[in-house]
Parts: sequence; C-alpha cells; structure tokens
Amino acid sequence: MRARVKAVIGGTAPEGVTSEHPALPGGPARTDNALQVLTLAQRTAEEHIAAANRHAEKIRTDAKATADQSARDAQVHAHNVRCEADKVLTDARATAEQAARDARIRADEAQRRADQILAEANTQAKTIIGDAEGHAEHLKSQAEQRYEDSVGSLIAKRESLQQQIESLEQFDREYRRRLTSFMQGQLRALWADRPEVDTVEITPAAAAGDPRPEEGQRHAAEE
Repeated sequence: MRARVKAVIGGTAPEGVTSEHPALPGGPARTDNALQVLTLAQRTAEEHIAAANRHAEKIRTDAKATADQSARDAQVHAHNVRCEADKVLTDARATAEQAARDARIRADEAQRRADQILAEANTQAKTIIGDAEGHAEHLKSQAEQRYEDSVGSLIAKRESLQQQIESLEQFDREYRRRLTSFMQGQLRALWADRPEVDTVEITPAAAAGDPRPEEGQRHAAEE
C-alpha cells in the first residue's frame, strides 16, 4: 500500500498494479496527487473491509455447518442406541440407559463445542474487521494530512508571489518617479538661463526616454 501511495504521489505506476487496483494518473499539481491518494486510500479501505466481511462470513458459515453436522451425528447415534435398546430391552435395559446417557453427554458436548467454535469465529471476525477499519482510518488520516499540507504549500507560494508582484510594482513606481525627477533636473540645468523652461512639463513619454516630446519642448523653448 505504501508503494502504491508513493507511486501516485510521484506520478508513476507501481509494479503491483492490477485490474482491481488501477494506478491513478499523475498530474503536475500536488493537490491533484493528494486527492488521488485520498481516493486510493478510501478504495483500499473498502476492499479491506469487504474482504474481512467475506472471511468472517465464511468462518461463521463453516462453524454453523460443523455444529449442525455434529448435532445431526449425535441425534443419529442416539436414535441408533435407542433402537438397539428396544430390541434388547429385557436383557440390556441398563446398557441401553447408559448408552442413552452417553448419547446425551455427547450431544451436550457437541453443542458446547459448536457454541465455542461460533464464539471464537465471531471474536476473530470482529478482530479482523476492527484491524481493517483501524488501518483504513490511518490511511485516510495520512491522505487528509498530505492534502492539507499540499494546499497550505500552494497558499504560501501564492502569497509569496503576490508579495513579489507588489514589490515590483512599488519598484516600478519609485523608478518612474526618480527618473522623472532626474530628467526635470537635467532640463533645468540645460536651460537655466531660459526662464520659459520653468513652464515646460515633463511627460511620462519624455521621462521614459521618448525623444519626440523632448524635441517639441526644445522647439517651444527656442521660439
């Protein structure tokens, strides 16, 4: 089972894959793998429980058949003893009574044995079912934990990427502001002796390095 779970997580098919235990296709996302592991664990649990129920039912049926056969054998033996006792009633009354008592003892012993076998079968069946349910619950808990870990990892990565995007946007705004200030300072330094330069506006295109708005401003300053 561990090999099958690892194979599902790794996206490969384990060697023990059969028609009853098909391998689930792997995917690029860890969330899909976790869901596949959960589905596989649930399916395996159901198979274990079904197998345990079938085994328990077989044990119970065999025990009941053995008990019925023992009871029938005891009844047949008692009937034969009674028939023989009737034939030799005069000479063998004491023997017949003793045989009848022996038959009853055997019948009681057979019944007690049948009850014991049935009780042991029920106990064994309950133990098998309990073990299967415990194993299934353990597998389900592991699958749920892996699913939660995968989802938490994806959320953390998403938050990290969002922070990086916000940092890049902040850097872009700061870069544009500084570039605009730098260009304005350079223009003021070039045209310090021309008062009309103070009225010239630095457009975003000029701040980004577009020469056409700069030439228009230069022509306006020369006029």
